[in-house]
Amino acid sequence: MDVTFLEQFSSQYGWQVAPAKRRFRYRKEVNKGMRESHRLALTMRGVIDRALDDLEGLQASDYSTYQIFEEGDLAFKLIDLENIKTSRVGLVPRRGIMSPAYVRLIPNHRRADSRFYAWFFFAVYFNNIFNGMGGGVRQNLTPTDLLEFPIPLPDLATQRQIADFLDRETARIDLLIEKKQRFIDVLSQKWAATVTSTLTNGLNRDAPTKKSGVSWIGDIPAHWNIAKLGHIGRSANGINIGGDAFGSGYPFVSYSDVYRNTELPLTVNGLVQSSAEDRMRYTLKAGDVLFTRTSETIDEIGFSSVCIEDMPEAVFAGFLIRFRPTKGKLAPLFSKFLFRNERLRAFFSKEMMIVTRASLSQGLLQRMPVVLPPIEEQEQIAKYLQRAQDTFLTVSQKTKISINRLKEYRSALITAAVTGQIDVHSYAKSGTPDRRLDAIQEEMEA
Repeated sequence: MDVTFLEQFSSQYGWQVAPAKRRFRYRKEVNKGMRESHRLALTMRGVIDRALDDLEGLQASDYSTYQIFEEGDLAFKLIDLENIKTSRVGLVPRRGIMSPAYVRLIPNHRRADSRFYAWFFFAVYFNNIFNGMGGGVRQNLTPTDLLEFPIPLPDLATQRQIADFLDRETARIDLLIEKKQRFIDVLSQKWAATVTSTLTNGLNRDAPTKKSGVSWIGDIPAHWNIAKLGHIGRSANGINIGGDAFGSGYPFVSYSDVYRNTELPLTVNGLVQSSAEDRMRYTLKAGDVLFTRTSETIDEIGFSSVCIEDMPEAVFAGFLIRFRPTKGKLAPLFSKFLFRNERLRAFFSKEMMIVTRASLSQGLLQRMPVVLPPIEEQEQIAKYLQRAQDTFLTVSQKTKISINRLKEYRSALITAAVTGQIDVHSYAKSGTPDRRLDAIQEEMEA
């Protein structure tokens, strides 16, 4: 018989095992008459305070249907278990009310430390044990199911020691993750500033300047020009084809191909049964720029992707606009940076009218002002920005890998501690946590 994830997980326990009902009981106390008004919420960061008028997430018109939780309770969200990216368990820090859909477990044994079992059930959650256990259409677990869940039974002193260790070590790891994420944010801001400054001032900061006549562009080198996009090329909407035509045929550039890439991939996944006439009318050539044209939200409008090489036989989606510059006006690699500039995106956002869907018109695109250095200078600027981007992406990617390694170590450390695979006292005393963190940092710097 196949071993379940739960059986495999519980086989790791280093202590005696018993159902959770040996240490906890289930209770649901409804907030009748609004006896309690302090609202709490179970999130990926645990149980946090939340104002009654907070508009984030689902709202209740009558909080008297919520249930009361007390400090030290465990709160579980065990509905829709197929969704592995939502919060599942948290330790309640103070009295308050939460959703009636949550499961409340109360420690009812003197040898049960809520902090330890909060860490234990958190390990169950991120090992995806809950997700394989539920029943019903939305894969739910009942309070009875939870009370039958096998838990380890270390002595109370050990529980507290493990909880103290995990509180301390995860806080260290979380601080490192936060610092690295801030570093990525600073890098991103610096990169965006570099692009904007270079596209506005060029590479020679001592060159004479003039006013551009466009407030959000500001001064530009005196030998540069400002032009409306419609004066240096022409635009066209993409092809509209019925759904039955997709799945085979010729290359089809989709909305996501543009939205996700500053350069169009030479090989796209989409295929469509386009006609020879379609492939002549909706061609894609080196230097073409595609823009996302329509979406449910303005935040996804006006993203660009540049065609660096000809794409023979390809057509592009109706949710896109193709801009084809006049020969010699725009270097393709320069376009890559020019049209992903946040100032141009702000121009779209300001000028666009929203009805039921956000939509970028050809007229608005043609009115968009752009800076036009001489073509040779465009190529120099593009090469400079490409080198700078390569450096930024290398450092950013290494930092993201380091963050993922820290998260993996955090998860493994919690699992090992709550199942008894490590003795936390000797583990901490040996200096192993410091060495593991140093090793992760050294991997990033290599």
